[in-house]
Amino acid sequence: MDTDMNSMENIAGASSEIPLSDNGVDLSNQTQAMDFLEDILDDADFQIDGNAFARYFWYGIVVVIGIAAICNVIQKTTLQQRIRAAAAKSASPARATSLVGKLICTVTAVVREVTYVQITPARQAFWVKVPPFGVLILLLAYLGFVLALEYINNDVPGAQHYTALSVRAGWLAVAQVPLLILLAGKNNLVGLVTGASYERLNVLHRWVARMLLLLATLHFGYQSYGWNQYGLMQLEWSTDDCPPTGIATYAILLWMNLSTLAPLRNLSYEFFVVQHFLTFFGFIIAVMYHLPSTALYSRVYIWIPIGLYLFDRLVRSLRYVYNNAHPGKASLTAMEGGTTRIRVSVKNIGKWKAGAHVLLSIPRLGLAQSHPATIASIPSFENSDLVFILKGHNGFTKNLLKSAKSSSLPRTKQEAKSPAFSRYMALIDGPYGGSQADFAAFDTVLLFAGSTGVAFTIALLQDIAHRSSIHPLPVHRVEFIWVVKNATWTSWVAEELSSSFFKLHAVGIEVEIKVFVTCDDPFTHESEGKENSGCQCDKSLGPCCCIRPAEKPGNEEVSRSTSDASAEQVDEKSEGADSRTDITAAPAYTVTQSAPCCANRTTADPLHGIVAFKPGRPPVYDLIWEALDKAQGETGVATCGPLGLNAAVRTTVAKISDERAMHKGGSGQGMYMHAEGFCW
Repeated sequence: MDTDMNSMENIAGASSEIPLSDNGVDLSNQTQAMDFLEDILDDADFQIDGNAFARYFWYGIVVVIGIAAICNVIQKTTLQQRIRAAAAKSASPARATSLVGKLICTVTAVVREVTYVQITPARQAFWVKVPPFGVLILLLAYLGFVLALEYINNDVPGAQHYTALSVRAGWLAVAQVPLLILLAGKNNLVGLVTGASYERLNVLHRWVARMLLLLATLHFGYQSYGWNQYGLMQLEWSTDDCPPTGIATYAILLWMNLSTLAPLRNLSYEFFVVQHFLTFFGFIIAVMYHLPSTALYSRVYIWIPIGLYLFDRLVRSLRYVYNNAHPGKASLTAMEGGTTRIRVSVKNIGKWKAGAHVLLSIPRLGLAQSHPATIASIPSFENSDLVFILKGHNGFTKNLLKSAKSSSLPRTKQEAKSPAFSRYMALIDGPYGGSQADFAAFDTVLLFAGSTGVAFTIALLQDIAHRSSIHPLPVHRVEFIWVVKNATWTSWVAEELSSSFFKLHAVGIEVEIKVFVTCDDPFTHESEGKENSGCQCDKSLGPCCCIRPAEKPGNEEVSRSTSDASAEQVDEKSEGADSRTDITAAPAYTVTQSAPCCANRTTADPLHGIVAFKPGRPPVYDLIWEALDKAQGETGVATCGPLGLNAAVRTTVAKISDERAMHKGGSGQGMYMHAEGFCW
């Protein structure tokens, strides 16, 4: 008995200044081993320390969000001032003239050149997508910040060394949960103050989940190692409820992270959404059971995200009920290239930003399915119908196309309103997005689109054209560049292109619309060493661009700069669309001089004299450089399409900005760019 008492006196708890040691402890003695384990687990001081560092984490997050909010306010204020200056007949409203304005533009140009660049594999075989450098820098800073919080002033000597590391990691892990939910909701405070829409925050949401998994791994690993080095692992598992509940929580968290990886997520997105929802609630319940009695106040980091989630669902549900109190009626039209044009007449959605999107549901064609779709129209006094352009792939979009093809054409307006003529009840969730800067506030505007990505850029074009007809804008020049596989695809938005062209010309804004027709597969898929013999166009549709592998040197070579990655038949915001453009090196191609060209259009074509058809891929570098030569103020560049096109435009903008020393003593004006993409 005296021996046991002496041994107990040598054991110091977490509150003692003497490091806890197993000296004099007989770990083969069940009583002494249990007492020593309890001393290792005595983490009262560590809980206070962990709580403090969890708060430090949130101080840092608030600072970052605050900086982003300030930048958002400065940008919006600057653009609004340009609009007012244009209304006041200023000569160059989109050009910085004051010293402060030039300083802001210089700092902005430097940041953009670093953050815009994106180098990523974009082939169909790759499922790993590397985000732009700006996102990478933010993620690396986030990782460094969290790891610094984990290890700063956390070198506790003795047997509790790993307990201290484990408790700190646990607190930092639970502190990630509110941020995880803040970045997940479609109606969230981060997006409200920073101007970023939910789909742009989603990549951060996924990486916060991975950080949570890393911290949970450190928490479990350090704790287990601390027990195991004294042979106390089995004793802890047999006497404490914490390890089993921790393993359950960890298993759910691990599955939630694995299931978000593209190969699994894209197998069935509807199933992914349901299971992700259920496993999240399982995770919350498991965490609540796992949190120890010595740190019950840590549950505030669980109650807060629950409240945030319920707030998002409440706002979203109320808006959904309001939008669909009088359900919209959708008419479907089958277009060239396996595409469906959808027009939805709605009553309760009066306004939306150009480039916004909704989650579209047509119950008769896809029960419990909501498909993201960019709105290709703009709200106006004459017509506030929502127009979408979706390419048929699988599931919902395939049903849309099949239904549109099987429907008879109405002979009268009365028949057109009948449900028998492709009139379906449509339910709308949204609109969301439209987070890009106001392109009507730039001097020169370049709009790049690939395939159905035109839904985004045509909305921007219509917005500029419509507003320019009401009041003066800073815009002096607009270039619209569209990459398609067949010239007949221009029928998707022929009316919108024609209308916008004439509106812009009527107010003196110079506009060029260029359609690059790639035609054959070598321009959209890697040939894998096999030369394609020639044009793959459907010649029954009329003459097209016959682009063939180069046979003789000296022919006019198609530009193969970063724009080589720009064309691909992939639906933007499509089902399972993961931007399947190949940006790897492809064989050199030439424009066959004897081949009929898409520019040989007839006067019967509604776009004759409006659209310039060109063969091959767009020389992105040359197009942007030439536009900047004519710019009198800041240029706005927007791109929407496959990942390869977006990455090419991003990198080209950064390269040209650096070469022209924009706002850094050079003659060039600044460039803003926005890449729109939506991947499951």
